[in-house]
Amino acid sequence: MEDSKSKEEEKEFVCSKCNFKAKYNYHGAKPPFLKSLILLEEAYVMKDPFSTDGGLITLGAECSLCNKPVCIAADCSLFFTKRFCLGCVTDHLEEFPKEIRQEICRRDKEKKQV
Repeated sequence: MEDSKSKEEEKEFVCSKCNFKAKYNYHGAKPPFLKSLILLEEAYVMKDPFSTDGGLITLGAECSLCNKPVCIAADCSLFFTKRFCLGCVTDHLEEFPKEIRQEICRRDKEKKQV
């Protein structure tokens, strides 16, 4: 019979945009291994293997519009009060503040130049 630790290690986060994959230890806003921390979103997190203080690494979260898992990379998602995949940001760009629209346009121009 498998114990809960081995089941916990089997969980894998996969970004729907870039296919980044990583094992995660917890999904939610209140990681049980860091009782004093409350995240701003229901995120996929892993314990930081390089931290002796019990830190964590945020891998990603579900897009608040399409519910697909996306990593926190700038090419995959944006956090603005909630997590949004860039596909949904593009589809609903006019609903975002001017500063967000300008940032997305700047990113698009930089991608085209590369």
